[in-house]
Amino acid sequence: MRLRFALLLCVFPLMAADPPGFVIWSAANIKGVEKKLEGQKFASQQLDKFGNHYTMLAHREGDGSAELHETEADIFVVETGAAMLIVGGEVVDGKTTAPHEIRGPSIKGGVEHKIGPGDIVHIPAKTPHQLIVGKGKFTYFVVKVGQ
Repeated sequence: MRLRFALLLCVFPLMAADPPGFVIWSAANIKGVEKKLEGQKFASQQLDKFGNHYTMLAHREGDGSAELHETEADIFVVETGAAMLIVGGEVVDGKTTAPHEIRGPSIKGGVEHKIGPGDIVHIPAKTPHQLIVGKGKFTYFVVKVGQ
């Protein structure tokens, strides 16, 4: 009986589970979500939420509006496509569209950056930004971090 108990104690650690909050988004999972989002001018799907941050996959088939998040930073990794990212300056005719979210048609005085697959971008809270995609398709993995 003692031998069985000792063997059980030796095997039990081998059956441990992943720690809470640990996630792997496989390439296949991301491609599946991307397929669901295709065909829309702008679509996104939240993947998971953790404390002060959450993740999502976003897809654009056209230019985005200028936006400013008062309480969230954006970190994103470009999956597919290319875009011109305009950052800084000020949102033209900005309107509050949701709590702590400002949108407008364009940015005045921003800096342009060409971005494509594999590029990683960090946009601090309170920073105007806009993605210009044109007629292409653009998909990116986003981490939104609350301040």
